[in-house]
Amino acid sequence: MNLIYGLDILGTFAFAISGALVASKKKFDLFGVIIIAFVTAVGGGMIRDVLINYHPINWIGDLNYVWTILIAVIFTFLFKSKIAPLSKTMFLFDTIGIAVFTLLGTEKGLNYGLHPFIAVIMGVVSAVMGGVLRDVLTQKTPLIFKKEIYALACFLGALFFLILRKLNMSINVQYILTIVLVVCVRTIAVKYKLQLPKIKDDLFGKLKK
Repeated sequence: MNLIYGLDILGTFAFAISGALVASKKKFDLFGVIIIAFVTAVGGGMIRDVLINYHPINWIGDLNYVWTILIAVIFTFLFKSKIAPLSKTMFLFDTIGIAVFTLLGTEKGLNYGLHPFIAVIMGVVSAVMGGVLRDVLTQKTPLIFKKEIYALACFLGALFFLILRKLNMSINVQYILTIVLVVCVRTIAVKYKLQLPKIKDDLFGKLKK
């Protein structure tokens, strides 16, 4: 098992736990918790594979993802009171997860022959759409639509990955530097409460005032 695959499994585990915690707070039953954990962990990759018509879809081609999600759900039920307060730890796992999924999605798009910009979009889709599905199914406004630099960190990471690939750096260096960039951008954004501007009024409206 190589480094990136191990991080992929770790990210899947962390995403599944975050989904299970959200579903648990919503008082979902066991089946509901499994579904939310599942879509959170592999929803982004599944949407990416459907969009580019890649088969088999990520979790269908590798059952380790399914077992990882089920283990995460069991882990959440057994240790919910212990892991729920660990917001900083879960934030780190979540951030590493989106970084790993960003570069994996981007690389998969490139290897599939997509235009580099479309591959970048596939990287972002891989990283954030699982969280979007989780929030929609639990009747919450998706995080990426209301606050925090989340998807932008993934977008920048994917672009950086393209640059490193163009420079012909070793693949491990590409992976590590991309992950570091996404983690740093997201951490700095959250620490200093950086947000993208919101459209509150049009420019001409302000000029008239």
